[in-house]
Amino acid sequence: MTSIKEQAAISRLLSFLQEWDNAGKGLRTQILTKFIETNEGKTGPELELEFSQGASLFLIRLTTWLRITYMTGLDLEKILRSIGIFLSAVSSNRYLIEFLEIGGVLTLLEILGLEKIKEEDKKESIKLLQIIANTGRKYKELICESYGVRAIAEFLAKSKSEETQEEVQILLDALVHGNPKYQNQVYKGLIALLPCRSPKAQQLAMQTLRIAQAIIGATHPSIVDCVLKVLGTMHLEVQYEAIELIKDLIHYDVRLPLLKGLVALLIPPVKETSKLQAKIFTDSSVLQITTQLPVFLQQAAAAKTIGILARGDLKLAEELLHFRVVHSLMTAMGNTDHSNSQRLASLTLEYFVQLFPLVEEHVRKAMGEELYQLFLSNAEILYTKIDSIQADILAANKVNVTKALHLCEGTNASCLNFFMGPGDLNDVEYVTHLEKLNSESKE
Repeated sequence: MTSIKEQAAISRLLSFLQEWDNAGKGLRTQILTKFIETNEGKTGPELELEFSQGASLFLIRLTTWLRITYMTGLDLEKILRSIGIFLSAVSSNRYLIEFLEIGGVLTLLEILGLEKIKEEDKKESIKLLQIIANTGRKYKELICESYGVRAIAEFLAKSKSEETQEEVQILLDALVHGNPKYQNQVYKGLIALLPCRSPKAQQLAMQTLRIAQAIIGATHPSIVDCVLKVLGTMHLEVQYEAIELIKDLIHYDVRLPLLKGLVALLIPPVKETSKLQAKIFTDSSVLQITTQLPVFLQQAAAAKTIGILARGDLKLAEELLHFRVVHSLMTAMGNTDHSNSQRLASLTLEYFVQLFPLVEEHVRKAMGEELYQLFLSNAEILYTKIDSIQADILAANKVNVTKALHLCEGTNASCLNFFMGPGDLNDVEYVTHLEKLNSESKE
């Protein structure tokens, strides 16, 4: 027989459930507000005590109401927060299972794609997905199997709230950890985010990509073009993340296409620059935005990135010589339409000139003594001192250090010493690597 105390508790539970069942929308909102205030942070056993071992009966009502009303967005935040109290409670795995059994994951993912629903409500949906993902591997797999990666990534790209976007990043990070079956799917989803229009989404995607890259240990070929295109951004925080990602990627199998791609960006395609020139003649307002043209932003960022990479790795700097980086940097220095390209290319070229006597010889000869002395005096402000003729000399240069390196294929000691330095003469493995680069650049 049940005690009088237990009977009273059951009576209170039945009364509460009856009140919910008979309540209209306004009263249900009040019930939820009170429930959140009094039960947030409680454990599973504490919730059971509060509901006389019948907490699941209220959870079922919450999830049913969610399924009925979520498309309208009415009081959605309170419903989701109330469900979150059950799902996040310690020792409450059965609540999670009950929620999933009625299609809870699919409902949360559908909420992310509905245009009429407020951003705050979608953020609560993301938080519930975080709770589910952090419960274990099989729950991460369930989210991914429900086409979750696509829905989450699309929401990140469209979201207007940086706070919400950061919550999405936490969720994607959870899905890439401890999820070997679907980690590649998350990785590809992050790459697909790179061309999106949201700078914050790009920034967060690249931060998470670096983590995913280390976990997966292999690259997808599409990442090279995607990250190089991001260098055309006007947002320095996005450019920073792109450069950091590139610094990681050069240690993988995309090293050569990445380096070649960076050097190629130093000389924008003629069709792109000619389009700009045509617009300048027909629309004077274009003159105001030439400094923001993506190909010139890419050019400047590529010069900056090459400088960072070369300063961090001598052998990488030597590899870059085989891709005509000196010629391309000098061409960028002659781009009078974008002073930042000139400045950054000049600073990077200065490093190569200081490091390699062979480069110094070719650059001095191509520039002429007067221009070369200006370059030596202060590379950073060279673009402010040169005239149009000197800019044309730089833009039209024919420097070919690569050709000179080809003459060293026989690994002649004095020749190697001339452009590598005597410290590398015994590095047989790297000499072989340089010979391979020579062979590839001829193809």
